Amino acid sequence: MSDTGDLRELYQEVIFDHNRHPRNFGRLADANRVAEGHNPLCGDNVTVYLKLEGGRVADVKFEGQGCAISTASASLMSEAVKGRPVEEVEKLFRSFHAMIVDDNVAPEDLGKLEVLSGVKEFPVRVKCATLPWHTLHNALLGKHEAATTE
Repeated sequence: MSDTGDLRELYQEVIFDHNRHPRNFGRLADANRVAEGHNPLCGDNVTVYLKLEGGRVADVKFEGQGCAISTASASLMSEAVKGRPVEEVEKLFRSFHAMIVDDNVAPEDLGKLEVLSGVKEFPVRVKCATLPWHTLHNALLGKHEAATTE
């Protein structure tokens, strides 16, 4: 198998693992920011709970139902943003979004989040991967309308 094939297989395993065993899944009782997101095309629903303290994401959880890509993206996102300053999380949101939707932008090092880079090859799945991130963004901004991928 080629190096590209090995890498793709590894990426798929990480996505499957985060779908089967999502990290930070559930309601966050002491959240001070909450946002909901919905992808009407495929029916993904996600709620993101944040506890912001001192300009940082002190804790984050999510719940909802969605496809493997949506769930894995939310799980990976929650791990990536926990403990980071809000400004870094916003920068991460922009870099992740660029990686998923724009072939002409080389995203900064995104670590484990790069396992979702192959999603851009399947345009209908891009919305699945980005929904949790748009929902996180709305929670950070304190927006009350549901995030959508439309």
